[in-house]
Amino acid sequence: MKYVCDVCGWVYDEAEGAPDMGIAPGTKFEDLPDDFECPLCSVGKDNFSAE
Repeated sequence: MKYVCDVCGWVYDEAEGAPDMGIAPGTKFEDLPDDFECPLCSVGKDNFSAE
């Protein structure tokens, strides 16, 4: 699954993770920390939509 930031369009791809943020490939979106923020615009998980 991929999740898109509703504010800036950055995409979190579960298959790729976000290694530059310390998030391993295969990490499910729902398993991201509650304080996860978009690396581009800093909004929280509640501002992402499934693609």
